[in-house]
Amino acid sequence: MWAYNETFYQIYPIGFCGAPVHNDGVTAHRILKIGEWAEYLQELGIGSIILNPIFESDNHGYDTRDFMKIDCRLGTNEDFKTVCKELHDHDVKIMLDGVFNHVGRGFWAFKDVQEKKWDSPYKDWFCINFDGNSGYNDGFWYEGWEGHYELVKLNLQNPAVVDYLLSCVKMWIEEFGIDGLRLDVAYCLDHNFMKRLRTYCEELKPGFALIGEVLFGDYNLIVNDEMLHSCTNYECYKGIYSSFNSMNMFEIAHSLNRQYGPEQWCIYRGKHLMTFVDNHDVSRLATILTNKKHIPLAYGLLFGMPGIPCIYYGSEWGEEGAKAPDNDYALRPCFEEPKPNELTDLIRELIAVRRTSDALCNGSYRNVVLTNHQLVFERRTDSERMLVAINASDSEYTASNHELQDCFNRMMTYPAGRPENETADETAESTVTLQGQLTLPPYSIQYLKQV
Repeated sequence: MWAYNETFYQIYPIGFCGAPVHNDGVTAHRILKIGEWAEYLQELGIGSIILNPIFESDNHGYDTRDFMKIDCRLGTNEDFKTVCKELHDHDVKIMLDGVFNHVGRGFWAFKDVQEKKWDSPYKDWFCINFDGNSGYNDGFWYEGWEGHYELVKLNLQNPAVVDYLLSCVKMWIEEFGIDGLRLDVAYCLDHNFMKRLRTYCEELKPGFALIGEVLFGDYNLIVNDEMLHSCTNYECYKGIYSSFNSMNMFEIAHSLNRQYGPEQWCIYRGKHLMTFVDNHDVSRLATILTNKKHIPLAYGLLFGMPGIPCIYYGSEWGEEGAKAPDNDYALRPCFEEPKPNELTDLIRELIAVRRTSDALCNGSYRNVVLTNHQLVFERRTDSERMLVAINASDSEYTASNHELQDCFNRMMTYPAGRPENETADETAESTVTLQGQLTLPPYSIQYLKQV
């Protein structure tokens, strides 16, 4: 699967393009802006973008009105075809947000039910009880997503609904050439629907990627050979920022070993879960980390650990944004143009190293050295062994372990340069010979590939 070796870049288009929060009905060609970033994304090394909802909706995109029409606030279907061509021309694939669990109250089939009640041919598309009433006085009760009645739950056990959604996916593939789907609230979706979707998409476009949004539970239930290729790894998302904020690397090391470690009981060995340090639903990394010197280290950890890294737009240059109690507007800003800086340069280097490393993309995971402030772990395949070393402390640390032996190519270091106690000849060709010890400068990252 191509997605396993790539880095993703997530954009929330309504915010990114500066569109009104509520649908004003005015067509504006804002989505073309995404195409204008294609060269920047290619230079950064991005393999695919993930676009949060782009189809006609009531407000934020997850309350869909029409799955076959680009939201007028963003532009037209022709505009999006232009964007897709520009991205593909720059070797950037496209993943859309498939919001299949629910629709908005403005969805055309639900509006038909509002008008015709029992006589609507679409009444069984939703979970409706005509003996009750809704808070909107529709004359019937319906199920909303997690109690949000502006999000009308679809009946995915109705074959007509499934056929309709698959016809939409077919249109997206044939008209826009998309390469995959992010499945919103995948933990809510009917398993038979996901099996049908997987088979359908693979037949229509071999290699089509399906990545689910999952917040909790056993990821194996939906990430398997019959359903999804991957899902969001919220367990490790929390572990990354929490480990740095509490200066306790045991937390993330425990999660990674629990998921990918060498023991037979480890639960996700062989899986490629989507990893991230922030997204459109949570406070940005630069806001949530208490020590800003840990920001580069968090990305060093993200690209070294198992999984498919995903960057949220703007965070690659350290943009801040706090989640508010009642809205997410601060998380979804509009940027006129990219603002790359030293952090962006580091992420570009990390992307390049990972893309060419079989061990980092597909290797096993094993903790080698672990303290409160330091973590050294191994990624290994039959063809490659890589050590990833993180020092979150403001002091130099010498890691000691009998496994720190042999000659290694230093694939990347942050900050640039060699530790003070290494002689010039040891790093003359970016190589270092370990004899049971590895020096970790303060606030540093090292990727070492065994020769």
